[in-house]
Amino acid sequence: MPELQRLHVGHAPAVLAFELANRAYFAASVPDRGDDFFARFTGRYNALLAEQEAGICAFHVLVAEDSSVLGRFNLVDIEDHSAELGYRVAQHVAGRGTATASVLELCRLAAARHGLRTLRAAIAERNVASRKVLTKTGFVPVGPADPAHLGGEPGTWYQRDLVLRP
Repeated sequence: MPELQRLHVGHAPAVLAFELANRAYFAASVPDRGDDFFARFTGRYNALLAEQEAGICAFHVLVAEDSSVLGRFNLVDIEDHSAELGYRVAQHVAGRGTATASVLELCRLAAARHGLRTLRAAIAERNVASRKVLTKTGFVPVGPADPAHLGGEPGTWYQRDLVLRP
């Protein structure tokens, strides 16, 4: 059964394989990361681990039983009990509830482990699948996203409160 794990140095080869195998699939719904991302992968990966160690971000991977990465689920810019959610899942598990289940698990972890109260996610208009995942997991649209935040594409911010209010 797949497990959501906190990103660590040992995940690097599987994360790179995941990104390479799904590059064209991801580019159909989000801006492509570009060749530079792959050329500088090791340095960028180590920088992510340093941000995580500093408490700025919390990165997670959904790991299959064979140790391959099925998805990435990230909490970015953790500050004032809130963070931005970002995620992507492999093409071969898309449409099977994998993203929905993992986002729900990350919402639980965000509150329990990181003390977060609010998550936000910016979704490009063409990313219909992510919009459905966010809606299914309790996120609501809260306004337009700056296209600069989405690689120049128009989009919408979604938000979810993680704590119940009296």
